[in-house]
Amino acid sequence: MSSALDGARERTTVLTLQQKKARGERISILAAYDFPTARLLDAAGIDAILVGDSLAMVVLGHETTLAATMDEMLHHARAVARGARRALLVGDMPFLSYQADPAEAVRNAGRFLKEGGMDAVKLEGGRDVEEAVRRIVRAGIPVMGHLGLQPQSVRRLGGFRVQGRTAAAALSLLDDARTLEDAGCFALVLESVPARVAEAITARVRIPTIGIGAGAGTDGQVLVLHDLVGLTDQPPRFAPRYADLGSAIGRAAAAFRRDVETGGFPGPEHSFTMPDDEWAAFSAALVPVGNRPR
Repeated sequence: MSSALDGARERTTVLTLQQKKARGERISILAAYDFPTARLLDAAGIDAILVGDSLAMVVLGHETTLAATMDEMLHHARAVARGARRALLVGDMPFLSYQADPAEAVRNAGRFLKEGGMDAVKLEGGRDVEEAVRRIVRAGIPVMGHLGLQPQSVRRLGGFRVQGRTAAAALSLLDDARTLEDAGCFALVLESVPARVAEAITARVRIPTIGIGAGAGTDGQVLVLHDLVGLTDQPPRFAPRYADLGSAIGRAAAAFRRDVETGGFPGPEHSFTMPDDEWAAFSAALVPVGNRPR
């Protein structure tokens, strides 16, 4: 796929994001899960593509992200890696791929780079995953943190709820953010956090913060592409609709069904031809339909 951006942008790296924060430039990240979408986002100049465990919900139809497996994540990571050339690629470590054992966390993180074609990984948690983060970073694997609403902890949190609404909770988020920074994270997602809290954390850490439902005071924003383009039934409050592809796909499918039922499709322009002499020879060799053996 060619683009006006061809030749204008070098490959985005973790250093690129840190430089953008230093210059006060905003960072754009979208979650996507397949080859054609990755090509489109890459051509659009999106800074980073997150292969999120949200695929369990928006692609595979589960109620939460907990069902995503390492094999599923790697399958989609490989597809995205084949479609992107410039964007930084971040693989979301699924539930129980890093929580139980730091050594296992390193192995699974390494699979995202070695087998999935990713440039970095993302994992949820603060002080509770500090050791896993340190071990992964020591192995040479860039790590993006994730605080606030942590979808993999939805059972413990009692649902998809805003986090950090009390002074104590906000201070705990700040402590977690500093811990992840000290552990070596190159960036930090803040999800469903009051805007003032997210802005305060952003001002107090050196690494880029990426908001999702966290207001405009973060260094960048991340959203799920399917929410933006109308492919989810109930997008979260913080996700605007930039297009309505869901309705467009529904209309296209209904039009196709009508054309098939009425004989309007396929037409001559959708069919292939055969030379007349070859057709004559073929026809001469045919047994009349009524004489076929039963």
